[in-house]
Amino acid sequence: MDRIDDLAALIARHIPHTGMTGTALARVSLFRADEPTTPLPAVYDASLCLIAQGAKRVSLGDRSLVYDAAHYLLVSVDLPLVGHVIQADPDAPYLCCKIDIDQAALADLILSGAAAGPRADLPALAVYHSDADLIDAAIRLIRLLDRPADMAVLAPLIEREILYRLLRGPHGAALRAMAVADSHLNQVGRAIATIRTGFDRPLRIDAIAAAAGMSPSSLHQHFKAVTRMTPLAYQKQLRLQEARRLMLSGNTSAGSAGFAVGYESATQFNREYARLFGAPPRRDIERLQASGDLLTPV
Repeated sequence: MDRIDDLAALIARHIPHTGMTGTALARVSLFRADEPTTPLPAVYDASLCLIAQGAKRVSLGDRSLVYDAAHYLLVSVDLPLVGHVIQADPDAPYLCCKIDIDQAALADLILSGAAAGPRADLPALAVYHSDADLIDAAIRLIRLLDRPADMAVLAPLIEREILYRLLRGPHGAALRAMAVADSHLNQVGRAIATIRTGFDRPLRIDAIAAAAGMSPSSLHQHFKAVTRMTPLAYQKQLRLQEARRLMLSGNTSAGSAGFAVGYESATQFNREYARLFGAPPRRDIERLQASGDLLTPV
């Protein structure tokens, strides 16, 4: 059996029904879809996304990428993407694992000289041809879910191996830029982290620029180059996605959800929500609950 089939069998066993699940491995999540999904906006964490079966399209602004079992997706900073499964059916469901990037381990590998190379500000979102060694490491990592006694010792070693292989790949320069304090990618990453921490509070560009180590004008320029949107638009997407989550996960009304994420005007919240998700809050939530579309941000 091909190694990608081994990975698919492992994922399918640990997530037998449509949906997404975290795992006992803190940085590993599994995803499954038994049919194609509608496009859904979500913020993707810095991560490696390996599809074992099926295919998905992700878009950042006007740029779209497709990845499948022959290609993996690498997200270098937290990005606001629109994604949808384009290939899946009950007999051959979409199966994917997401491995979040451990920034501390990445920095340690770079400092150790394990993957030296030139610095460069490369695309923060990219698709690459699958690597057999990378797939093999992912299989060994997910197999630890069946061996909890080995997890604490072996998981960090395998995750480090995965980072090493990524650093040695064609995207190594982009990953190195994540850990270099004066690279634009790292600076934008710090700005993103600051916005995400206080997304429900008024946006203060000067404070965000200071946290990123950039001037306000440089922040706007490089933030938009990486994320395809302004810091304010990024914050707005975070607010609306959190409001959507609140409404889906409980009995939170649209008004309460909007207020909880920082909106002072219900009219503005409803208008911006409909612009992002294609329908007013109540209608959107009813559609998602009926269709089960809200399942895989990866």
